[in-house]
Amino acid sequence: MNKTLLALAALSLSVSTTALAQGAGDALADRADHALENDGIAWDFVEGITTEVGPRQAGTEAEQRGRDWAVAWLNARGFENVADEPYQMETWIPGDTRSAEIVSPFAQPLTVDPLGTSASTGPDGITAEVVYFPTVADLMAAPDGSLAGKIAFVSHSMTPTQDGSQYGFAGPARWVGAGIAASKGAVATVIKSVGTDNHRTPHTGGTSFPEGVAPTPAGALSVPDAENLERMFARTAEDGRPIMMKLTLTPEWLGTTTSGNVVGEIVGRDPSLAPVLVACHLDSWWSGTGAIDDGAGCGIVAAAALNVEAAGQPLRTIRVLFAGAEEVGLYGSEAYSEAHIDEPIAVGLESDFGADRIWQFQSNFRESNPELHGKIAAAVARFGVSTSTAVASGGADINIARDQGTAIIDLQQDGTRYFDLHHTPDDTLDKIDPAQLRQNVAVWTQVVGILANEPGPIKPRTGD
Repeated sequence: MNKTLLALAALSLSVSTTALAQGAGDALADRADHALENDGIAWDFVEGITTEVGPRQAGTEAEQRGRDWAVAWLNARGFENVADEPYQMETWIPGDTRSAEIVSPFAQPLTVDPLGTSASTGPDGITAEVVYFPTVADLMAAPDGSLAGKIAFVSHSMTPTQDGSQYGFAGPARWVGAGIAASKGAVATVIKSVGTDNHRTPHTGGTSFPEGVAPTPAGALSVPDAENLERMFARTAEDGRPIMMKLTLTPEWLGTTTSGNVVGEIVGRDPSLAPVLVACHLDSWWSGTGAIDDGAGCGIVAAAALNVEAAGQPLRTIRVLFAGAEEVGLYGSEAYSEAHIDEPIAVGLESDFGADRIWQFQSNFRESNPELHGKIAAAVARFGVSTSTAVASGGADINIARDQGTAIIDLQQDGTRYFDLHHTPDDTLDKIDPAQLRQNVAVWTQVVGILANEPGPIKPRTGD
């Protein structure tokens, strides 16, 4: 064959390859656009698991039913290599009794829920004087031993934000407040719920105690009840009357039980390429049905994987991870990383911030792989998603991506109303806006499809 024919053959192959890539890109874009208007896969998942299973407290029989349900759902929709990967954990449950009441001087009941890993008051409860701390900083400044025999009340002033950044500001009231109070002698702690609503629905969540400090009873008051208690302290500030509370919380530890991670795959054309990991968490707190936290996230990532497959078998495998026991300490994320650390992934991303619209795209390879970052940013702009110079750090359930030092993407959801519902009895299906849920699926379909068909290295070329 002469040089002219060789050149023509090479040009023909190049044009053919480009045409195939363009065709695949068009099919993917069509699937994403279809999802924006018509996709019902994510809704099918979250409606099904909240209706047929409901709350899925980590390590309990309810979480096991949730895993069984998810395995059946994935199998029914054609995922391959579906499995429930078990691990052991120490399991805490909230118990049957939870009450708080002001005994004097303004006798009345308050609404309260226990905080994860806290201790029991016993069935007879604890009655003690309450000491008010407007912030965690005020609590930390209290002298050692000054809370002996008393109940600490820790507040904050959380406000709604689109990016959820106020969680980092207010969260310590729950995360460390009880431990600090216990170290100063408090017999129990109540906090203002870490939330932005005005409903009498307490926000639960995990708390922690420093090494060497015995856990004490700890509960979250609903925001209106906490504000009421603050007003009581304002009224007694001048005359010094003590505010007395009776607190009854009866959580318990079940010992070692089984939790697990549910996995499934859309198998790619080239098994030599590292897969794309899309994650969420399947467990929830007991008080709601785990619709926004995080049933919606699991529906979103699974729907995206199926939509990418519908556009044509992807180059890379898409691995779906429904992690267990996230709420109580990231047990599932850690177990998955330990079990699969020697299996490289190309990129990890997670949906775990509700179901409201995605407004921003972030990666940890914007500078090291600007072509891919720019391609994704351009593809999602039509859905109202902007790009960002912020470096993606990933959700709680993709520890393996951080442990492997690989590529990470964050698709930031609008968190303005997320903390109205987070960890409350109000975390139910009716709070999900179907149109915003579909926008999530559309964006995820576009992003995961690009990643799953990326032939080159996705891993950042510099450490992030």
